[in-house]
Amino acid sequence: MSKSVPTAVMDALLDEVATSTLQTVVSDTSTPADLTNTLADVAMASGDFAKAEGDAGTGSRKVTMGAKSGVTVDADGTPAHVVLSLTGTFKLVTTCSGPDLTSGSSVDFPEWKYELGVPA
Repeated sequence: MSKSVPTAVMDALLDEVATSTLQTVVSDTSTPADLTNTLADVAMASGDFAKAEGDAGTGSRKVTMGAKSGVTVDADGTPAHVVLSLTGTFKLVTTCSGPDLTSGSSVDFPEWKYELGVPA
């Protein structure tokens, strides 16, 4: 038998990510464990997450986070991390890049995904 992880096991992890209720962009002066340097954040709901087979094909899974547009920027800074969280508990942290953000302006969060690849 080749290596495998059952879809239900991968989906359990992705379901946990999809319990997030807040998506936050933090600056490069922040650590992923500290949201004091939040640049912008937006509420997330269950309909903002979609699970599917991953781009790597059979045996992979992904969760896609829906796009959010017109999010108000709360502070000036350079975006460095995106954090998905539920009442202060981090569910997923990833890096990001983009132009500097200016307080009072708005920013669009594009659709993005987190993928679990085929076991190697």
